[in-house]
Amino acid sequence: MKILLTGGAGFIGSNLVRFLIEDTDHEVLNLDKLTYAGNPISVEDISSSDRYEFVQGDICDPDLIKSLFDRFQPDAVMHLAAESHVDRSIDGPDAFIQTNIVGTFNLLHAARVYFDGLDDARKSSFRFHHISTDEVYGSLTMDDPGFSETTPYDPHSPYSASKASSDHLVRAWNDTYGLPVVITNCSNNYGPYQFPEKLIPVVILKAISGQSIPVYGKGENVRDWLYVTDHAKALYAVLTGGRVGETYNIGGNNERQNIELVRMVCGILDEMLPIADNPELDDETKTKLNEYADLITFVTDRPGHDLRYAIDASKIESELGWKPEEDFASGFRKTVRWYLDNRQWWEQILSGDYKLQRQGTL
Repeated sequence: MKILLTGGAGFIGSNLVRFLIEDTDHEVLNLDKLTYAGNPISVEDISSSDRYEFVQGDICDPDLIKSLFDRFQPDAVMHLAAESHVDRSIDGPDAFIQTNIVGTFNLLHAARVYFDGLDDARKSSFRFHHISTDEVYGSLTMDDPGFSETTPYDPHSPYSASKASSDHLVRAWNDTYGLPVVITNCSNNYGPYQFPEKLIPVVILKAISGQSIPVYGKGENVRDWLYVTDHAKALYAVLTGGRVGETYNIGGNNERQNIELVRMVCGILDEMLPIADNPELDDETKTKLNEYADLITFVTDRPGHDLRYAIDASKIESELGWKPEEDFASGFRKTVRWYLDNRQWWEQILSGDYKLQRQGTL
């Protein structure tokens, strides 16, 4: 296949691109705007492949989108490009409306025009795969069953509301225009190449540097954690085997309270980089700390903070045979090890040098 993939320089996108290039024979055109969270360094290792092409551009640019469909002639679209950080959506929702709603509309419109011009054989195999989030379903109590594909939408933040809107647009293009779509809604991802504003890299990098590790409220919020490589494999399974018009929930079967998760990551760091051996810490800090968990600080909870997310992933398992390969311990050990071994990647982000590099000035 020839796959037009949006947002492939981001966290999930870069891991998906790597999987497609390393583990399949498909061609990938990676369209990414390179906002603050987009980093071409994250796909540098596969960028020389003759099956890979990168285009810097905005899904809110309809002329660009049309030109890529006309030139690349994709067999499938995998749409990951999105503004995705809840805190940022609270402070500045405008970008979320533009990218997540208007950008998705532009893609759908271009895909529909392109699809209508295909012959019957290519129409039968074409897919528009929209990648979304479990946050569109709202919040669960501690006793509720996990989100299923039929759970009513109840978004609580500008981010989740914009993603819910885009989900509805995708379904409408299937129902109204016959565009062959599939939708996936995933739980919280973690793993290599995650931008340092998200919880797991925040914990790792704050601990390494001896800074306070912020935890919202009392850390009682519960999330289901999905290793990003498992997610990439699930996305591919849905693209190639999912039924047109269907939604598939993807989860890691790993529910944990935030405070439990943070303490576990700190414990892994205690083992892999003992405080006494950490070159980032001065002698005074080493004397004060018994373990990295001593750095945990509880901060004021954010507005509209959903209590619990949980995924019922039985549909994708029964229909497509997918289930996560990493368990809670193995995935997080791999993640901590990756951040310890790839200091150059995250140091460039923290310093801002990655922005200069992608602009060609380093």
